[in-house]
Amino acid sequence: MLVNRKVAAMFDARRITTVVLALGVFAQAAAAADVAIAIDETQTFQTMDGFGASFTDSSAYLLYGSYGNGTLSPAQRDAVMQALFGEATGIRLSYLRQPIGTSDFRHAFDYSYDDVPAGQTDYDLSEFSIANDETYIIPALLDALAINPDVRIMGSPWSPPPWLKDSQAFGWGRLIDSDAIYATYADYFVKYVQAYSNWGIPIDAITLQNEPHFEPGSYPGMRMEPTDQARLVKQLGPKFAAAGISTKILVWDHNWDEYTYPVSVMWDPVARPYIAGSAFHCYGGDVANQSIVHNSQPDKDIYFTECSGGGWIPSFADTVLRFASDLIIGSTRHWAKNVCTWNIALDQNGGPKISGGCGNCAGVVTINSQTGAMTKNAEYYVLGHASRFVDPGAVRIDSSAATGDVENVAFLNPDGSFVLIVLNAESSSRSIAVSWQGQTLAYSLPARSLYTFAWPAGFHATAEVWRTLADSSTQRLQRVFDVTFAGGSPPGDLDGDGDVDVADAAIFANCMAGPQVFAAPGGCLATDFTNCDFDGDGDVDLADFEVFQPHHAAY
Repeated sequence: MLVNRKVAAMFDARRITTVVLALGVFAQAAAAADVAIAIDETQTFQTMDGFGASFTDSSAYLLYGSYGNGTLSPAQRDAVMQALFGEATGIRLSYLRQPIGTSDFRHAFDYSYDDVPAGQTDYDLSEFSIANDETYIIPALLDALAINPDVRIMGSPWSPPPWLKDSQAFGWGRLIDSDAIYATYADYFVKYVQAYSNWGIPIDAITLQNEPHFEPGSYPGMRMEPTDQARLVKQLGPKFAAAGISTKILVWDHNWDEYTYPVSVMWDPVARPYIAGSAFHCYGGDVANQSIVHNSQPDKDIYFTECSGGGWIPSFADTVLRFASDLIIGSTRHWAKNVCTWNIALDQNGGPKISGGCGNCAGVVTINSQTGAMTKNAEYYVLGHASRFVDPGAVRIDSSAATGDVENVAFLNPDGSFVLIVLNAESSSRSIAVSWQGQTLAYSLPARSLYTFAWPAGFHATAEVWRTLADSSTQRLQRVFDVTFAGGSPPGDLDGDGDVDVADAAIFANCMAGPQVFAAPGGCLATDFTNCDFDGDGDVDLADFEVFQPHHAAY
């Protein structure tokens, strides 16, 4: 079916007029709003792995071991786990960064997976054992996986077994400068991944050392230079491959400020093929440095692995604003595939823990060790604004940059649904106009508030709206009134009259015929042809018809 050039030209003019009018509607809405946010899902960035925290020895013991004068009842423990990992009543945490052995949050003593008496060594790792984890850490992980099978787990060591270090202690020191030591430590990682796999717990990734440029004396730690990490990777990468282990290897795992460190490790030509990416913490530097690393190594991934809240942050509100800005929005806009805070649960005293390290850190939740009562902290609500709505496998999509202290980030889920997270850190309300697929959503954000908008694909979609008011003691990750996108034209509205009908079918049929007679008189004009090429493959065929057909009531 063909139309002449005059008819096609008339259609093209009408289509352009419709587009201009639609843009005009958004322009008016944007002009009336304080902030315009344009979303473009055709521009995609990193794929998300998840959001979460860490079941440290302290956290796991608090939930799954006896502590203080009381023990959590099964019902209390299940309520906590459902709040953290459940979908119906929880925030669906989906990523856990686990200490490999001891850390600064251990409830009783420092330990590795191969501890031998002072002065002795165990190069064949015959004493290797994860028995300490089997009592309460592994049960915690298994329960988390049972509630949310999408949970991914990363392992990070604070210290190797002391006999591998020149300090011969959990604190201070470096790996002994010996090929045999490096080879043995690589074998240690292999055994760790295999031991956890035997419990049905896959280790998705490991980092080589927590905070390698900090040598604590009061708790476990170790210094590693870039050359040390490259040297270890060159031992570990082939050993993982030989054992059939697909666990990713990440470098750095420290603050944003020393962003040249991971770049220098990844430039090692022998180590580079085995390195999946780099990991960052929030305690120094600027989150934008993640993008510097990405831009220098665009084929390597970025992970965000630790940021703790605590007594040094003045209030609940300040924690909400900081974590939402730096982690949920800032870190993901700068290429992070995941976001992890620190302890998933601590008691009312910031423990249980032995001395050393942070004395006033906060967990995602606080559990009263005497009563078992749970308090959801600011970290819980901020993580929930992302983890509850952004599915593992989602991709970050393009959205407008920040305007003042109004920041945002947008995602496209694997099921085709969309998520927009918006922070208004200003001291007064701000109105926003969100444009998406030619449609507009208008909303007013109260002062110092965090919002999540979640909506399905489709014309004039209705978005769920969830908010946390930083200065409120009650408005925390609560669903408020839904809002609907307005304006624009539905997909398949080729003549721009606001619906999809027989006239649109005639235009589409003409475009279907067009490619065969494209250069002939009376053929489909290029503008029409482009408009009908729904899948963007350069022609109009049955694949485009499958996109068009559901929108046309006549078929």
